[in-house]
Parts: sequence; structure tokens; C-alpha cells
Amino acid sequence: MMTEARSSRADRSSTSKEPYAAGAVTSRDGTTIGYRQIGRGPGVILVQGAMGTAANYDQLARALANDFTVYLPDRRGRGMSPREYDAGHSIEREVEDLEGLLSRSGAQLVFGLSSGAIITLEAARALPSIRKAAVYEPPFYLEGVPLDEIARFNDEIRRGQLASALVTVSNIVRLAPGFLAAVPRPLLTLATRGFLRLDDRRRSGQYAPVRELLPAMRFDFKMVVDRGESITLFKAVEAEILLLGGTKSPRYLKNALDALETILPRVQRTELEGVGHEAPWNADRGGSPELVARSLRGFFMEDRA
Repeated sequence: MMTEARSSRADRSSTSKEPYAAGAVTSRDGTTIGYRQIGRGPGVILVQGAMGTAANYDQLARALANDFTVYLPDRRGRGMSPREYDAGHSIEREVEDLEGLLSRSGAQLVFGLSSGAIITLEAARALPSIRKAAVYEPPFYLEGVPLDEIARFNDEIRRGQLASALVTVSNIVRLAPGFLAAVPRPLLTLATRGFLRLDDRRRSGQYAPVRELLPAMRFDFKMVVDRGESITLFKAVEAEILLLGGTKSPRYLKNALDALETILPRVQRTELEGVGHEAPWNADRGGSPELVARSLRGFFMEDRA
């Protein structure tokens, strides 16, 4: 396993300044999947995880745009791809969404973050058009998917209890600072209501508000329910896979990468020094996009003369 340190100033100087083009494809069930496009070269599709839209990938896309044509779709249920959640949703629908953009773009390279990484792996298993895929910390729960907590979250969203739902999300994904585990849930819920009010007032225009993104997490948790313990399925993946993760990420995400490294037939792995689960996002969202871009560029270009 390779370990890679933070990017240098020289990396940042190559970031593209060009504007995005916009487009959309229609998935098999009629859902419109909107996307941004930037750059030139072989096509790369960036698949978002939870609590973000294409805007969260802006700096990563621009860091890749001098070498690749980068496509940034909004997954269904958020941003440019509105869709109400229904209980019949499955990972197959998300793969169909990605397949539509693969067909439109001719891209053969895909990157996925978190729940988007689960979709990317499933697509690499099901779609021969994917030649290489890189995944950043797919949330496989090897000790068992927290079904009760996910059911609680879905019920809180249904009741409109967004502050409580966000606290439940924190318990499921285990990304919050450890000291919060000692804070009583009622106090956390009260503080979260204040956070939501503050987020409502920000409305900077670049990022979607939390109140819009939180209900879409039902799509993300369905990916975890569908594939969260099923990593042996990925023995059948024929595409080359790069596993990415950060040294600051939770242990269960590292365990998932350890397991995938033994299962995937054609696999490389890189651990990024000093970053956590949000590394692919923009720097103002806690990410280190240049560091991630360096690994993606090397992997996707390594077989080019």
C-alpha cells in the first residue's frame, strides 16, 4: 500500500479556470440526471457521496481538467437531478443513472466517494464499459449494517425532524469528533437545530443547504442497506480498481478497504496522509482536492504512453 502526502504549491498552479458546460441525461426510469462538464481529454465521471452536490467537487474537477474531460453529475434526489425518494429505490437505479452518463460521454473512468464509491464498485461489476475505477472509502459495515439506526433516520425524515435526523446520521457514519459521544442526545439535537438555522442564513449560492440534502440521504443509506455487507460480490469486478482512503478516517472505513484489497482481482491502494473522509471535497469543505487529484491522475494515466 502506498502512502501519499499532501500536495504541493506546484500542483495547485495547474488548476483549470475555464467555465463549466451543463447537460443532462434521462435514466431508464425517466429520472433526469443533470451534470457539469469541464476540461479535455479522456472522460472521467465523479460520483458524489452523501450531503453534497457537484459543487463540492469543483476544485477536484478543475485540478483534473487539464488532462481529462470531467463530468460531475448530481445524483438523483439532489441539485440538478430532482427525484422524490420512494421505498422501492435500489442500487440498480443508481447504476442505471451512471450508465446513462457513461453512454452519453463515452467515459471509461469513474471515481466515487463514500456511498458514491459503493455505486461505482457495483457499476464496475455490472458494466463492462468501465475500464478503471477509483473509490474513496466506500462505507461497508463488515460488523453489520446499522439497520435500526437507518430505520430511525428514515422515520425522522418522514416526520420532518431534521435536527434529530442529523444526530442519527452522525451516529451511523461515525465522522464526528469523539468527544460528542459523551454529550446527551437532547443537547446534541438542540445544538443541531441552531446549526440548521445558521446554515439557512448562509445561503451562499454555491452549496446546497443542509435542509435540502438531508432527505436525500435516504438514497445513500439504501446503497448501504443493499450492499453494505456484500463485498464478496466484487470478486467479479474485472476493471482495474484504485482504493483510496485517509489516515484520519474512522477504523471501520479502513477495515472495509483492507477487505476489498484482498477481494478485488486487479487492485491498487493508496493511503493519503493527514486527511479524512472529506478529502475529495473542496478545501473550504475540509478537503484536500489536489492531493486526491494527484492519485487519480497517476492511476488513470499510468497506461498512457
